[in-house]
Amino acid sequence: MFFFPLSVWCQSVDRERWIINREEDLLPVRYFHVVFTLPDKLNPLCLQHPSAMYNMLFSSAWETLETFGYGHRRLGAAAVMTAVLHTWGQTLGLHPHLHCIVPAGGLNVQGKWRHTKQQGRYLYPGEALSSVFRVKYVEKLRQWIKQENISVDKTLFKDLFRNSWVVDAREPFEKAKNVIEYLARYTHKVAISNHRLVSIDNGAIVCRYIDYRDGSQQKVMSLNATDFLERSCLHILPSGFVRIRHYGILSTRRKTQCLEDARLSLGAAAPQKQATDWKSIAFNRLGFDPDRCQFCGEGKMVLIEKFPPERGPSCLNF
Repeated sequence: MFFFPLSVWCQSVDRERWIINREEDLLPVRYFHVVFTLPDKLNPLCLQHPSAMYNMLFSSAWETLETFGYGHRRLGAAAVMTAVLHTWGQTLGLHPHLHCIVPAGGLNVQGKWRHTKQQGRYLYPGEALSSVFRVKYVEKLRQWIKQENISVDKTLFKDLFRNSWVVDAREPFEKAKNVIEYLARYTHKVAISNHRLVSIDNGAIVCRYIDYRDGSQQKVMSLNATDFLERSCLHILPSGFVRIRHYGILSTRRKTQCLEDARLSLGAAAPQKQATDWKSIAFNRLGFDPDRCQFCGEGKMVLIEKFPPERGPSCLNF
């Protein structure tokens, strides 16, 4: 009999709980997956000042969508966004980008939902999103560099405007729930998971990756242990950094009333509440009875004692 490690179950439960909570925020409208990517010219600054650089990434992406929500073709409605930060690419190199779920529309000042063009089948033009995003980020970057007296290459800003920045607004999802299932792949994910590891032998780690520049072909690469650890450590975020953020009507201050207004405008009922305790999630969504003995498959587990949460050994407290 095969037993899942406790860490796998904990991660799965956390992911499913996140899905349940996000499904309660869904509206019966079209949703788009939008990816905002920083150019690699900024990687040195991201390594040296990750909090500042990634915070500017979040705020610039949000301000870009706000600009289009209020201004593009007179939509005149507040934008909405849930964003997840990823810092890695397929080969574990530094590749900071945001995965964002954006509904095709917004709530106007009268509390009415307004769809984007073609009843939400179209979001905003990609080139325009890219241009606005670049301008907003570079403006913030200039101010921050001046304020913090950061030394940068004199050609940096000229190089940043030399090429277009990547903002990928992908096709809308067919069903609203598919949105959350899709984004959940990114919320509780690390730079590389076990299924991509091919072998570990004599200090060499072989792993799979997808080469998107070569027709999305699956390939393998070999790294020595030191290089593998160095690449993995590129993606350790600063302590306390929030990598999942909600904006617009999903912000904590506005969420309850705005979602109620949006549902009323769209003629949609509020979703039923679901249990989010770990045992209910394990049983109902993961097909796993946490009270059943994993050894005999029949007996019931009995709680003997609870241990209070404690910090790790002093040698691990950096």
